[in-house]
Amino acid sequence: MATNPNLTLTGPDLAALLCSRVCHDIISPVGAINNGLELLDEGGADADAMDLIRTSALNASVRLKFARLAFGASGSVGASIDTGEAEKAAKDFAAAEKKTEVNWHGPRAIIAKNRVKLLLNLFLIAYGAIPRGGVIDITLENPELDAVFTLACKGRMMRVPPRLVELLSGTPEEAVDAHSIQPYYTVLLGEEAGMTIDVVSTGEEIIFTARMKPADA
Repeated sequence: MATNPNLTLTGPDLAALLCSRVCHDIISPVGAINNGLELLDEGGADADAMDLIRTSALNASVRLKFARLAFGASGSVGASIDTGEAEKAAKDFAAAEKKTEVNWHGPRAIIAKNRVKLLLNLFLIAYGAIPRGGVIDITLENPELDAVFTLACKGRMMRVPPRLVELLSGTPEEAVDAHSIQPYYTVLLGEEAGMTIDVVSTGEEIIFTARMKPADA
């Protein structure tokens, strides 16, 4: 199986950048919880403070659970994951911010963890491609064998993620950092799962597809 020449990070660098990415996602809701507690200490409006704390705590919890599946080990080497867990993680992630609707189609199955991690990382990319919110339709075909994952997103101000495109078919103009580590990791997962990743923009939607490579590829 051919290896993408852009995947050059060492193990320690990959781990460090992924940790930075996860911390970046968690800092905001945790900081909001702290602000809510400070508001309570100062005798502020209890209802507003508690609402801020509850919302932020839920956001932090959802993001941590998502990160455990998308970036973590999620079991021992060779472990499989229920796609139902991935569906719940994606829908909870979107529901926490209340700006994007997630529709999930396809059979529920127990599949290799790298396929699930790839699917969730593609979801993050699709989610980021519609920054003002919208709809993401996720379709799983034959997930246990010759899997095909399709994520079609629609929304205002859609944008094809340039770093993903560069990693897939070009040469990145800048070094990988904490902001671009997630698409880098997605491409790496595709290699490890033996799946090709394609991105197509029709003007009305952006479609991300991951499919198993032919046996002789």
